[in-house]
Amino acid sequence: MSVVSLSPYLFFGGRAEEAIEFYQSALGAQLEMKMRFDESPDPTPEGMLAPGYEKKIMHASLNVEGQRIMLSDGCSEQDGGFSGFSLALTVSTEERVREIFAALSEGGMVQMPPGPTFWSPCYGMLKDQFGLHWMIMVLTDPPA
Repeated sequence: MSVVSLSPYLFFGGRAEEAIEFYQSALGAQLEMKMRFDESPDPTPEGMLAPGYEKKIMHASLNVEGQRIMLSDGCSEQDGGFSGFSLALTVSTEERVREIFAALSEGGMVQMPPGPTFWSPCYGMLKDQFGLHWMIMVLTDPPA
């Protein structure tokens, strides 16, 4: 069996709508699709959703620099939070690294400002306002 694709699926604990708008603004992400729980062709099992989550996002898909990120509100606030991993975004120019870094760091926390490393002429790390960790870089010699 061969893998067709591997995409991150992120849960925002009730803040998915806000996250979509933020990533559209910060990254130029394109919304591919969005469905709310109350739009599902199958009813949500009783007791699965926290009160007030009927209008929350069940599933959405964004295209970021040609890569798909899928996301949801989850079923309650407890479904949010990001730790133990980062999204690594490689772009074509140092200018684009700095532009994306500045946009994503709004309301977040800079962990390493963009600068040269032994593997990249421009690499930076941050945690965005949703607690999602990002590594943004340009590579001089893309991996084979």
